[in-house]
Amino acid sequence: MNFNSIEFLIFLPVVVTAYWLLPFKARWVLLLAASLFFYMSWNVWLIILIGITTVTAYVAAIAVSRTDNVKLRKAWLIATLVICLGILIFFKYINFLLESAVGVIRLFNAGQADIVLDIILPVGISFYTFQTLSYVIDVYRGDYPAERHFGYFALYVTYFPQLVAGPIEKPGTLLPQLRTEQKLNSDDLLEGGKWLISGFFRKCVVADFCGIFVNKVYADLGSANALAVFAASALFLFQIYNDFAGYSEIALGSARLMGVKLTHNFEKPLTSASFTEFFRRWHITLNQWFTQYVYIPLGGSRCGKWRRVLNTMIVFALCGLWHGANWTFVLWGLAAGVFVSIESLIRRPVRAFCNEKGIDLQSPGVRFIRQIAVFMLFVPCCILFRAQNVAEIGVAFTRLFTAWGFGGEYFAAAFQSLGMDGGRLIMLAASLAGMVLVYRLPRGDSSPSLPLSGGYARVNYNCTAAVFIYGALAVAFCWLALLAGSDVSGFAYFQF
Repeated sequence: MNFNSIEFLIFLPVVVTAYWLLPFKARWVLLLAASLFFYMSWNVWLIILIGITTVTAYVAAIAVSRTDNVKLRKAWLIATLVICLGILIFFKYINFLLESAVGVIRLFNAGQADIVLDIILPVGISFYTFQTLSYVIDVYRGDYPAERHFGYFALYVTYFPQLVAGPIEKPGTLLPQLRTEQKLNSDDLLEGGKWLISGFFRKCVVADFCGIFVNKVYADLGSANALAVFAASALFLFQIYNDFAGYSEIALGSARLMGVKLTHNFEKPLTSASFTEFFRRWHITLNQWFTQYVYIPLGGSRCGKWRRVLNTMIVFALCGLWHGANWTFVLWGLAAGVFVSIESLIRRPVRAFCNEKGIDLQSPGVRFIRQIAVFMLFVPCCILFRAQNVAEIGVAFTRLFTAWGFGGEYFAAAFQSLGMDGGRLIMLAASLAGMVLVYRLPRGDSSPSLPLSGGYARVNYNCTAAVFIYGALAVAFCWLALLAGSDVSGFAYFQF
């Protein structure tokens, strides 16, 4: 069940309404049942895998909390890592490993046939596996007590707003909120509505419209000119950002309607003035996960300069592989790691030079130049992320650096593929205007604990409701325009 589907637009209001009508003690049952239904809507049998992961983590965490025996505690932790990561590796990476092994064998035996297993990739498996592992590791470290109530723990793992594409929530952030009785209040409903409309706008307007052009160019890279390749790669950066940020905002809005505050996953990464800043703002919860559970245990930045570089490269290579079972993602991770490592090596010399010359790196003008430089350097990295295989990467870079026909007919033809007729332009403009109005909505005078029945009289309800309705209709019309042209797509990060 995609967020941008009719089914979800029915599912969410039903669940939220039932949630507030039920007594607190019954709400976890509703949410767990709704979350399981939400996940099984993709494939009923996937519930077995997430069930094994959930039971394993639940049992292991309780076992770890009940003993002071260091060896036994470590054994339980290792068993959890083996089982949970084993499931992830088998279902997500087994064909990638087999393909790589066959490639090596063919160096000595050209007649080696392909070996491919016919298995499905469980949606969201990387997200819920990492979230589950963070819980067991935190219990092992003593950072969080083991959850005794299996229902609440299962809800923590399967909570539908963030189940299939994050954010990856730590137990101390999400579990206490699920265990706390939330009160219906206007602030949560208002903020939830704003997040939902913003998220749908990002996905249904920005991401999907960018995707039309990107798909057109990448479907025929061999005949694309340099400008088309660069423009498509730049638009892909906007597409993947708004696709994922849109999902995250819909998740935030859905949870907020029920009083739960999820972690913001993006903090305007495209305004970053360095690659280090970019990855601190992009997919924040994944960055924090790798930092806390991989980078720091490897030694982090406490060791020597070159060991720090090695740790950075390992983390980014794993981060790339996390995104997909393909060498293209590994290359993307390594490229990002190189940029971040170079920045760490030259940071002090550059600061010393700028201080000597009286250059303020944070001044608006200098920061703008840095932002442009980061964007221009990162766009070629997007080719690594978007390409289907290594051969396609070669074609894209060849066209980027050799096909200099900037006035070529191909770029115009690709732009026309957007289908930007009068109707779509009107709907796009209406959606943009709707978003501006939604973002300018007042927050009101209510506090998070104030009941909906009072204390909100100073907000003009008619104006607020009208703006919300207008914003929602604008996004809906644009979504319908895409739907009519078969241009609506699922969320890209569901595959991760």
